[in-house]
Amino acid sequence: MKVCLIRGSGVEQHEVDSVFRAMRARQVDAVELKRDAKAEMVAELLKETDLILTLGGDGTFLAGARVAAPRDIAVLGVNHGHLGFLTEIEADEMDVGLGRFFDGSYRIEERTMLEVTQSRKGRTLIQEIGLNEVVVDHSGETNILRLEIDVGGQRVGVIDADGAIVATASGSTAYALASGGPILEPTLEDLVLVPMSPFALTVRPIVFAPGQEISLTVVRGPGEMRVDGQGRGQVVAIGDVVSCRSHAKRLKVIRLSPPESFYQRLADKLGWGRPLVPKK
Repeated sequence: MKVCLIRGSGVEQHEVDSVFRAMRARQVDAVELKRDAKAEMVAELLKETDLILTLGGDGTFLAGARVAAPRDIAVLGVNHGHLGFLTEIEADEMDVGLGRFFDGSYRIEERTMLEVTQSRKGRTLIQEIGLNEVVVDHSGETNILRLEIDVGGQRVGVIDADGAIVATASGSTAYALASGGPILEPTLEDLVLVPMSPFALTVRPIVFAPGQEISLTVVRGPGEMRVDGQGRGQVVAIGDVVSCRSHAKRLKVIRLSPPESFYQRLADKLGWGRPLVPKK
């Protein structure tokens, strides 16, 4: 068995060393993959890998998801961050969690990945995948975007807004939620479109059935595009099309908790359903 470790910026070296010691004790081959590693190094290190272990917050988990899903590698997230909504176990539970994984006492939860393509005059400029969302918003050069929305080749409408988010069910509890979108159960294959501060009050989020391709064409711009909030935004010019669909492969997430724990997580991590004023 081979385990690949990805760590966040706030994780100390001694914490990484303790993981390697635990792996050696179980006679498991372990390597570390840098988050900024080049594609050829990623491909080499992930050969014959059975598990990607992320040490950090949700950002580190997202980085692990992007390299794991296309290769059918499962991911186990260990929270060293603040929120840790996507991760499965806390840092002080890691030894127990790894023990359960090696004992086979876990379940696999599949999550839809988003495939995003930016094209210009029929030519593909960028193609990326992400677990949470793609955001197309206005840049510093323009105050408001005009986007034409098409779904499955059918024109849905034109919106004036700060931008738009296309999110997976996993991403529905991230930036999309902060922008007024609905919460979707994480295993659903639906995609959700969330307008960002739309000019018209009648423009509201829409949930699309699995298998649909959502296209955003920039009519007034320019704008910027980011997948899972990575780095600097890509410039999206007037006439560019950002196409979003489900990736061919779903992410395999290691879960040690029961499926219904998602609702408890909503309450514990996001405070959903908790009264603003504590009950007496």
